[in-house]
Amino acid sequence: MQPRIQYARTSDGVNIACAEAGAGYPFVMMTSPGYSHTELSWKFWPSLIRAATGLHVVLYDARGTGLSDRDVSDYSIEAMARDVEAVVALARVDSFVLAAWTLAVPVAVTYTVANPERVSHLIIYDGYSSSRDLAQSAAWKASGALLELDWQLFTETIGQVMWSQSNPEFGRQVGAFMRACSDPEAYRAMWQAWQEYDVTELLPQISAPTLVLHNKNNRLTPLAAGQRIAAAIPGARFATFDDPTYAASEEIVNSFLAELVAEPEPAQGPSSGMTAILFADIADSTGLTERLGDAAFRAKARDLDAALRSVIREHSGTAIEGKLLGDGVLAVFTSARQAIEAALACARSGDDARLPLHLGLHAGDVIREDNNVYGGAVNIASRISGLSAHGEVLVSDVVRTLARTSAGVTFEDRGEQSLKGVGEPVRVWAVRTDEA
Repeated sequence: MQPRIQYARTSDGVNIACAEAGAGYPFVMMTSPGYSHTELSWKFWPSLIRAATGLHVVLYDARGTGLSDRDVSDYSIEAMARDVEAVVALARVDSFVLAAWTLAVPVAVTYTVANPERVSHLIIYDGYSSSRDLAQSAAWKASGALLELDWQLFTETIGQVMWSQSNPEFGRQVGAFMRACSDPEAYRAMWQAWQEYDVTELLPQISAPTLVLHNKNNRLTPLAAGQRIAAAIPGARFATFDDPTYAASEEIVNSFLAELVAEPEPAQGPSSGMTAILFADIADSTGLTERLGDAAFRAKARDLDAALRSVIREHSGTAIEGKLLGDGVLAVFTSARQAIEAALACARSGDDARLPLHLGLHAGDVIREDNNVYGGAVNIASRISGLSAHGEVLVSDVVRTLARTSAGVTFEDRGEQSLKGVGEPVRVWAVRTDEA
């Protein structure tokens, strides 16, 4: 599975990186903070991905880790639960399997109890329910002291001795992976927050079918902690396995989720149909990068990307994830009026972010395949976007004709334009509102 990485924004303003892959019943994965990276996890934890074969996998990085915002101070259970809420809203899933690993388990329990109508099944790996469980682990105590002294040695020790002592090579890989997933300051702050987590009283309130798994190789969270969780959740199933890579858990999880994994449907060929196409692209991104600096520009661009995708959804459009657009967004609509309204709202978002956009609209037959769209109409929309001034919405004559009596705007004729790669000139119109 190849993931589509995008960003969700939490209610307290944190950008959360998430990735989706596959098709079928939704499966939201909460990997342990500090062991998650939406770009790297798919290769580092292949057994976890294989366990969700036949499902629509949604994986995300908790705040402070992976590709999510790292300059964060609040790692409370309530804050971490907001990460889940934002990801679920972005993925637009109503009911889903929730799977959580180790230090994410208390957050998953909190979310599940608060949202019983959403979590259809719960899977817990190497869980703990309170800091009292962690206090029973000598490895946890020793590693906490080491974390304060030496980040490099801490990560290597976690990988080699505390977790994967039976597989030295995998242990070295774990240490390197942890250093890619988190900064030492953020991990230390999370470590302190974990000491305050306690969801013991919530466990009996879980109504979703629950599978509790425990890896015998994990010396950080005691086996007894997983047993107590399973005993406290009504009807929970409990199983252990002996494999630091978690590959041995695949069969157990597949059996638990068998009822949700439908037989794959026959492959569908590409479909086609009349579609309104919007291109939105940050104007002068190279110049902005030079003035702001790469890190600052990328942060602002991520925020704007999330805002644009939200606007597109609000206007019944679909952002296309399969296209590699650099600093742009491609979206499709079934209504020319809604496409124009979305384009104007996107322009306002770009202006508010001080990242003005080029915006272009065209309508025509497109070919839809997987999560991509193809065809000459897509190329025309892209070329029209390139003609627009900063913050201006340009549309083709086709879009104007479709929407001129319903969009509540006027159109200023910009004449016929020669577009690169398009055989005949295309008449282009600028959208004008009462405020313009």
